[in-house]
Amino acid sequence: MAKKKPISTEDAPPPSQTLVVLERLSRLLRQASHGGGLIPVQWEALRYFAKANRLSKTPGALAKYLASTKGTVSQTVGALEAKGLVVKQPRPGNERFVNISLTPQAAELLSADPLAALLNDINALSTKTQRRLGRGLDALLNAEAARQTQPRFGTCAQCRFFREGGVAEEDRCMKDNFAIDELEMQRLCVEFTLR
Repeated sequence: MAKKKPISTEDAPPPSQTLVVLERLSRLLRQASHGGGLIPVQWEALRYFAKANRLSKTPGALAKYLASTKGTVSQTVGALEAKGLVVKQPRPGNERFVNISLTPQAAELLSADPLAALLNDINALSTKTQRRLGRGLDALLNAEAARQTQPRFGTCAQCRFFREGGVAEEDRCMKDNFAIDELEMQRLCVEFTLR
């Protein structure tokens, strides 16, 4: 008869317990997003526009990101516009598209984001735990986005359309063939496709 392996504090909880924890954490985070005169979907929209690149600051891209309808997103953007938090502008060179910009008031509101405490908690984790958590959550997101045939969203470094420029050339997005600067590389993109 084989001896049972002693339980270690490093052992992971069973997957069913991890799912319970994720579900509960999700609910608590949603509850925390009632504040500053906004409802959770409005906070999500502001956070998205603050992180999105120039191709992705559109109502259509927001609808994909939130896995929501265009009508719901239109109401959300309209409410944010009425509160003076976003401004709609025609996209240069293509008047059919609208880009959304955050106002200084929105930037100030985001500095008091109710989810900032969770970011502090993540930063307090050990580097090893942060890495594992990030990889694990990324894998779960990839699987669920694929299952629902939803866009993944991501940043340039992991995208198949990204081309590093080298010494004399600029980094480029080959999807639409435009130059990308360092700040743009860190932003979310609706066109992201994992390598």
